[in-house]
Amino acid sequence: MKRLQLVLATALCIFGCTMLVAGFVTPPVGEIHHSLLIAFGEILTFSGSLVGIDYKYRYKE
Repeated sequence: MKRLQLVLATALCIFGCTMLVAGFVTPPVGEIHHSLLIAFGEILTFSGSLVGIDYKYRYKE
């Protein structure tokens, strides 16, 4: 469980940052609006940081 939480936090942060970059570099083609990509990226990055903070304080050595 400990390792899964750490992997999840890392994956959420990386994918969230990827979505943030995609929101800035993709031209508006009409399929997915850039503001939606940015909002989703912010949500994933925030979720990943919360999971990571929980991991740090739950398994503090």
